[in-house]
Amino acid sequence: MRAAADRLPDDIEALKRLVREREAQLEIARHNERAHLTLIEHLKLQIARLKRMQFGRSSEKLNAQIEQLELIVEDLEEEQARAEPEPIAQAKANKPPPVRRPLPEHLPRETVRHEPEPGCPDCGNALKPIGEDVAEMLEYVPASFKVIRHVRPRMACGCCERIVQVPAPSRPIARGLAGPGLLAHVLVSKYTDHLPLYRQSGIYARQGIDLDRSTLADWVGSAAKLLAPLEQALGRHVMAAEKLHADDTPVDVLQPGRGTTKTGRLWTYVRDDRPSGSADPPAMWLRYTPDRKGEHPVGHLKDFRGILQADGYAGFNRLYEDRDKRIVEAACWAHVRRKFYDIEKADRSPIAAEAVRRIGALYEIEAGIRGKPPDERKAERQARAGPLLAEMKVWLESTLAKLSSKGALAVAIRYGLTRWAALTRYVDDGRIEIDNNAAERSIRDVALGRKNYLFAGSDAGGERAAAIYSLLGSAKLNGLDPEAYLRTVLERIADHPINRVDELLPWRISIAALAAEPIAA
Repeated sequence: MRAAADRLPDDIEALKRLVREREAQLEIARHNERAHLTLIEHLKLQIARLKRMQFGRSSEKLNAQIEQLELIVEDLEEEQARAEPEPIAQAKANKPPPVRRPLPEHLPRETVRHEPEPGCPDCGNALKPIGEDVAEMLEYVPASFKVIRHVRPRMACGCCERIVQVPAPSRPIARGLAGPGLLAHVLVSKYTDHLPLYRQSGIYARQGIDLDRSTLADWVGSAAKLLAPLEQALGRHVMAAEKLHADDTPVDVLQPGRGTTKTGRLWTYVRDDRPSGSADPPAMWLRYTPDRKGEHPVGHLKDFRGILQADGYAGFNRLYEDRDKRIVEAACWAHVRRKFYDIEKADRSPIAAEAVRRIGALYEIEAGIRGKPPDERKAERQARAGPLLAEMKVWLESTLAKLSSKGALAVAIRYGLTRWAALTRYVDDGRIEIDNNAAERSIRDVALGRKNYLFAGSDAGGERAAAIYSLLGSAKLNGLDPEAYLRTVLERIADHPINRVDELLPWRISIAALAAEPIAA
């Protein structure tokens, strides 16, 4: 306080001017807070109004019809199973039973023995075992909550009157109620299982646990803040790759104060060189932006140098046109194939069918070399795919000359020919993939989640979603259960040195740690 006072001016007019400036800043802060509270109350009223209307007529009639048909099918199948008579022995003899897959070995097993009455039913003599029949039944145990009581006795020394007590264990959220397992479950339910927080709140209420949506929202925000250094370390790993897959997908974002939504974007950057035999761990890194301007991927990739495999979005062109040529373009054959495939399905076009067949031959070559080293892939592609591509280009150019320039087929052919150098670059570089499907798979959860979320609450919500999607998606790429991974991280990260946060990345967490039992009371 003394240091702050020493910096105040001695001149009375300067002091008055400083006070007026501070009062203006305080009034702006108060105004922003009132606007924020007003928006929250408005949204609560809107939610209550929508809940009252949810049993009314829906504008999405087609979805309602589909859901109704699915319910009818379910009822019919259930009735069929209920009314189906027990199979007789002759039917079993004529029809081989279906092969049932064994139940996973890692599941806990509970044995129930069905012992016969002691003594033979006929003569009463003692029975001796000659074998047993074992049949397994898969059962479901509902998820449950538990309370962990951390008891810290206070001990006193009779000689020096010193009081000794073990320090309180750290929590993922300071003074927070949620343990790491519950936090992980809430995050995975929202971002992997696509359950919005208000639905989770209702599920927990059925188990007698009152957790308001606002409480869950606080937990999500606090957990995202705690995980931020780990997500940044993940981004550094992704950007250190020699080759990246990139894509973007739209996400509706609420505009505060307007009651409408805008279209934000989630950009994904995937490092995955396993198809070319690399042992480098795969990872994905998502970034959120409020729009789709080309400046965003330029900013995201400012430190990247290597091969970028993406679709034909013009926003990436600035990266390829860089004077230093630090980023090399590789295009996606799946996008080309999709254009011809759609035309074939819509118009039964023989030209489109021929294009799909030719592209399919390229994919057959890839199936045989997946996982092999880059030099082997390059040699195989040059020997087999190179001649096919040369023939395809001649065929596309001659076919284009016979078509109307405005037709769908002409558009599809021009799409491929204008990107021919980028489309065929994979032949001479075994590190490059034939398509960008790695990036498209990485945003599949986002596309599924859109159906449940309707929109993100704010730009900050979009940024949180990008961070959590990155960690959960990278865990899945490395073969980990995302909830087990996140639980293990949240158990450790609060006390983990920030300069060693890389130790908590998915490929550095031991499988033994994930398999360990949760913290005991």
